[in-house]
Amino acid sequence: MAGMQQCGKVHFSGIGGTAMVAGARLALEAGWEVRGSDNPLYPPTSEMVAALGVPVYTGYAAENLTWGPDVVVVGNALSRGNAEVEAVLEQGVRYVSFPEWLKESVLRTRRPVAICGTHGKTTTTALTAHVLETCGLEPGYLIGGQPLDFPHSARLGAVGAPFVVEGDEYDSAFFDKRAKFFHYLPRVAVVTSMEFDHGDIYPDLAAIELAFQRMLRQIPQGGRLLLCADNRAASLASHAFSPVTTYGFDTDADWRGEMGAVQAGKQWMTVFREGEQWGQVRTSLVGRHNLQNVLAAIGVADALGGARDAIVSALESFQGVRRRMEVFLEAGGVTYVDDFAHHPTAIRETIAAARNRWPGQRLRVLFEPRSNTTVTCRFQDALGEGLAGADEVFLGPIYRAERIAPEERLDRAELARTLRAETVEAVVVDDVQAMAAKIVETGQPGDVVLILSNGAFGGVYECFREMAAQAASN
Repeated sequence: MAGMQQCGKVHFSGIGGTAMVAGARLALEAGWEVRGSDNPLYPPTSEMVAALGVPVYTGYAAENLTWGPDVVVVGNALSRGNAEVEAVLEQGVRYVSFPEWLKESVLRTRRPVAICGTHGKTTTTALTAHVLETCGLEPGYLIGGQPLDFPHSARLGAVGAPFVVEGDEYDSAFFDKRAKFFHYLPRVAVVTSMEFDHGDIYPDLAAIELAFQRMLRQIPQGGRLLLCADNRAASLASHAFSPVTTYGFDTDADWRGEMGAVQAGKQWMTVFREGEQWGQVRTSLVGRHNLQNVLAAIGVADALGGARDAIVSALESFQGVRRRMEVFLEAGGVTYVDDFAHHPTAIRETIAAARNRWPGQRLRVLFEPRSNTTVTCRFQDALGEGLAGADEVFLGPIYRAERIAPEERLDRAELARTLRAETVEAVVVDDVQAMAAKIVETGQPGDVVLILSNGAFGGVYECFREMAAQAASN
């Protein structure tokens, strides 16, 4: 497939996907002629796609391909029965998954740094890219979110330079059920964590572990594997063919952190390298899970030759990623925070980080069951444990609940009972607008409203903004 490295005409079917829109930007930068198609898009995705400045068809149809693309990149949200997929197959048009396109068109001529793991991939990818940039390494990158330190979520970078890519374990396409990270040819790989997730793809944790073990087989002996020492990721060390570096808060970690105080919204941490103090860092990333991500970025930058002073400076200047502990509104003395957390462990750590950042303030958590696993009963007990650190919990509507058999569906009423038994006020909500109105009506100065969702949550963000604007105008 070496011909894919040559520029031509490429069509992205499902261009609104986070990785797909980033890939389209890489293709443009590389000199491809780009078009795409998707269902109707809404902010912020619609804004990211519009910023590409390329023709994008609304809806999927055979007619979208009449411009004669050399290759069609098929997003992993598309499957058989989709009109555009059927046209591609019928016409014999060349088609690939996005990870395959990225491998052949970008990664083969660069030094891929794959950021993998159940949690923290997007933040760690954005942070690592920012640190490498500050160190003067001019990296390319592909980030599964909107970084605040770069104008776009992807950049090609120079041939031979590091390329930081978010290495997802989710499948690649309807015709390629391998994990995306199998395509990413890592010379350096990070595994932040390894837990059960993606129940629609993996039957159990053992299957996920096997996928990660196989990913390690791609790392050359001259490469490097960085593993979090604080969780199950550390077990991968025995499967590595390359040197292994560990990081975390475990006393035996090669890169070890000691958490300091939070001052003016920023977290201090003392960093040790192989037992010797390496330095002190200050960052806007608050909480234990975020500091693990910081240690991972330090380890990668050091392995690639980054200077210590530049690394420390980059950590302090890092602004973050949209929807990762992002304060999106302050109104009436209430702080509204958006976070992408949806796995029980990520929920627990995000709530703990919020407690750390806003100590002593009432924490009201809004949770939308939306991912393919959290909408089911697989995490019934774990979600109770994850949400137990809040003062109040509002359990929003289950996304596409009608697609899940009742006996397999998350039982929100039972979850609410579990939380109330732990002295956490919890209610089940089906009307998102009414929920927002109640939260505003019963809000008190000093409250923190933390929204946990990997989707749109029925427009609750817009509800809060509109109510704040209306209150300000009265």
